[in-house]
Amino acid sequence: MIITRAPFRVSFCGGGSDLPSFYKQYGGCVLSTTIRKYMYLTLHKYFDKNQIVLKYSQTEIVNDFSEIQHRIFKQCLSDFDIKGVEITSMADIPSGTGLGSSSSFTVALLHLLYTYKGEFVSKYKLGKEACEVEIQKLGEPIGKQDQFAAAFGGLNFYEFMPSGFVNVEPVVMQQSSYKKLEQNLMMFYLGGTHSASAILKEQSENIKKDNKLKLQIKMCDITKQLKEELQKNNVDAIGELLNENWMLKKVMASGISNPQIDEVYEKAMNAGAKGGKLLGAGGAGFMLFYVPLKSQQKVRMSLDNLREINFEMDNAGASIIHVDKDFI
Repeated sequence: MIITRAPFRVSFCGGGSDLPSFYKQYGGCVLSTTIRKYMYLTLHKYFDKNQIVLKYSQTEIVNDFSEIQHRIFKQCLSDFDIKGVEITSMADIPSGTGLGSSSSFTVALLHLLYTYKGEFVSKYKLGKEACEVEIQKLGEPIGKQDQFAAAFGGLNFYEFMPSGFVNVEPVVMQQSSYKKLEQNLMMFYLGGTHSASAILKEQSENIKKDNKLKLQIKMCDITKQLKEELQKNNVDAIGELLNENWMLKKVMASGISNPQIDEVYEKAMNAGAKGGKLLGAGGAGFMLFYVPLKSQQKVRMSLDNLREINFEMDNAGASIIHVDKDFI
C-alpha cells in the first residue's frame, strides 16, 4: 500500500490574481498558508490487474479509463496508463468549502501515481502538473494558487508571472510571530458548498472591466504590503489588511458574498475581530478572522451557532505517508 497526503490551504490576500485573464497581462500574487487538514489517498494493488477500483464519495469498478466518471481520476490514470489498482480518497474537510480541496486531491493523486511508478517528483513539478490537469486538460476556469500551496505547504508568497512561471517565496518571521499568527486566527464553518468554477468564471470575466481590474490590482498591492509587514514581524497588520482585501474581493463577482456571510462578518467585527474574509471563491464554506486573544471568547459567543475549526499551520506540503516494501 502507498499513502500520500496534501494539505488544504487558507488564502489571505490576492485571490483572483492567479487567474490567467489577470496574471498573463499584469502578473499576480497571493499570500497563503496551508493548515493541518489534509486530503489522503491510498493505493493498493488490485487482484484483477485489468480493472480499476476507485473509492471516494462513490465507488467505481471499471475495465477501461473511458468508463471512469470522476474527471480527475480519469485524466490522471489515463495519463499514467495505470490499471490493476484500488485507490481510496479520504479528507479531513468536505469538498467545495473554500480550502482548495480539488487541487489538494489532484496533487496527492499525482504524488501517489509517481510513487507507484517508482519516480521522484519535485514539489514544483507536482504544482505545475496539477495546474495542467485541472486548467488545461479539464478546462476548469480556476487559478494556480491552490495547486502550488498543496504541493509546497507552509506560509508562502506566490508570484504568478505573465510567462506562466510561479515563484514560491516563504514568508520568514520570528518563531514567536508564527505562533502569534496561528493563535490569533479563528476559522468558523458556515456550512454548505459552492461551485468555485462558476464564481471564478464570472470573476475572470469581470477582471476585463476597467473598474474591477483596478480592484484586482489594488488587492495585489495589499498582498505585497502584507508580506512586508509579516516579515517585519508586525503580525497585527494582517487584521486591517484582511478587512481591506475582503471589502474589495466581495464586489468582484455576484456569488462571492451574501446576506448571511455579511451578517457573520459584522457580528465578528463588532465582537472584536480586526479583519477577516470568506475562504475560497465565495458563497459558502469557512470564514476566517484575525482576533486578539482577549477578544476571542466574545467572538465565539457572537458566532455560537457556527462550528469553530482549530487553526494550525502545516509546513510539510505534499507528503508520502507510507510505502510498503512491495512497492520499492
